[in-house]
This record gives sequence, structure tokens and C-alpha cells, in this order.
Amino acid sequence: VLQELALDYPLPKVILEYRGMAKLKSTYTDKLPKMIDPNTGRVHTSYSQAVAVTGRLASSDPNLQNIPVRTAEGRRIREAFVAPAGSCIVSADYSQIELRIMAHLSQDEGLLKAFAAGEDIHRATAAEIFGVERDAVSSEQRRYAKVINFGLIYGMSAFGLAQNLNIERSAAASYIERYFARYPGVREYMDSTRAQAKAQGYVETYFGRRLWVPEINSPNGMRRAGAERAAINAPMQGTAADLIKLAMIAVQGWLEKEKLQSKLIMQVHDELVLEVPETELSLVKERLPQLMQGVAKLDVPLLAEVGAGANWEAAH
Repeated sequence: VLQELALDYPLPKVILEYRGMAKLKSTYTDKLPKMIDPNTGRVHTSYSQAVAVTGRLASSDPNLQNIPVRTAEGRRIREAFVAPAGSCIVSADYSQIELRIMAHLSQDEGLLKAFAAGEDIHRATAAEIFGVERDAVSSEQRRYAKVINFGLIYGMSAFGLAQNLNIERSAAASYIERYFARYPGVREYMDSTRAQAKAQGYVETYFGRRLWVPEINSPNGMRRAGAERAAINAPMQGTAADLIKLAMIAVQGWLEKEKLQSKLIMQVHDELVLEVPETELSLVKERLPQLMQGVAKLDVPLLAEVGAGANWEAAH
């Protein structure tokens, strides 16, 4: 409610900003200094493999996967994670990994062609939905397409899309219908995945790992709807989790084989973070994306983008 009111009134906006700042202060700026190990001078997070149903690693004590990065204040928290003298922080993350996985799993011709051609997928989607040439897509249209692309793989409804974009529900429903008309393979995949989940009680990742959806046949409508959304997204998020773990194995194996001093220090869902001596920087920046892109052969190319800097934020 406050988010809706903040669009028209200043006070709700100030309240939301205050809550965000208070959360950052209590969760990070107050706690992180107290969690520094006196022997290493570092903060050490813990990872769990069996918390998230999809197989994603979960970080805790402290949770370093949940630092907000869409605000300037949140990004400043990442600036606190610095490399020691003579080293850099290197970050490499998969680009649009879940959309690429959707293209592979759904075998939708439009998505496959767009990714194979190296197109801006959000611009390509906007062109299809709004019926304009790719070069004529406005920044607003691309923003809408980005929300639709990511929203639909999480099972977003017309109501949810309308709230997200602050548009009429009828307009949101129209955008979704146009999307599925242009990318029919996506709708077919979603329907078949839903049916598989209802019949078998589980869905699978690209690698065949089963993800159970216990509420898929629940008599409770809300639980069943939530399970249907989870069934659609789980194969993509689960496959992304499999890929990043394979990438971790590949990167660590390469570092050990080459006897490098660089260290893999953190995983944040689709991102790997390393501490790299400056003498090894050019080599690591060259090989890291190659290793990440080579862990699986999908029908669309995997893309990993790499950056480096004196701190974690500067590496983006």
C-alpha cells in the first residue's frame, strides 16, 4: 500500500526510504564489523545446499547474497568488501541465465533465434509486443519488456504485472497475450510443465534433478496457484543453480591445476567472486568467462560477463 501511495504523496516515500536505510543499518553496517574474524580480518559466510527447494546455495551468518544492489545505499555496502594490497576483486556473472534456460527448455523459435543472434532480448521482446522495429523501441518499451520477460518466468499474473508497471490490468493482460502470441513455445512449455507437475508431483532441471512440488494438487486454491508458479520457475532457477555449481567446480579445478594464488571467495546465485593478485588479473579475466560458459551445451549460448576493481562494487 505504501508503495502505491508513494507514487503520489511525499510522506509514504520518505517512510519507505527510512525503512530501507534502517534495514541496511541493522543488518549490515551495525552487524558486519562485529562478525569480522579476529584471526583473518575477514567476514566468513556459511553456505547451505539443502535450504532452497531449487538447489540454490543459501548464504547465512551473514547473508551476503541478499545485499540490495538496486539502490545507491545498498551498493555502498558492497564497497566495504575490499581486496588486500596488490590484489583485486573479480566478479563474473551469467547474463540473463534464466531467460536463456527458458529459451532452451521451451525450444521457442523466436527466443532461440534472438539469443543465437546475440540480440538484446528485452529490445527484441519489446519489438514483438509493441509491433515496432527493433531500432525504434523506446527505453520505456524496453523497460516494460524486461519486466514481462522476467515476470512471466516467475509466473506473474496480469494483476501482478499491472501493479509492477503501474498500468491498467487490461493493458497488462494484453501485453501478456501478445507475448505468448509471439513466443508460443513458452506458453506450450509452461502448460506442459504444469501438467507434468500435477501428474508426477515434480519437475526437473536440464540435468534431470527432480524438484518436488508438494502443493501442486492442493485443494486450497492459493496454495495450488503458488505451487503452479513454482513449478514453472523451478526448472529454470534449478538449472541455473546446477550451472553455477558446475562453474564453481570448473573454476576451482583450474585454479588448482595452474597453481594460481587467486581464490574463489564467494558465490551470489549467478555470480562468482574471486580475490585475484594483480599479476594474475589478465589471465583470470580471460579464462573465467570461458570456464563458466563451457560447463554445459545448451541450444543458446551461455554468456558470462566479468569485471574487476579494488572492491566488490567496483568489480561490477
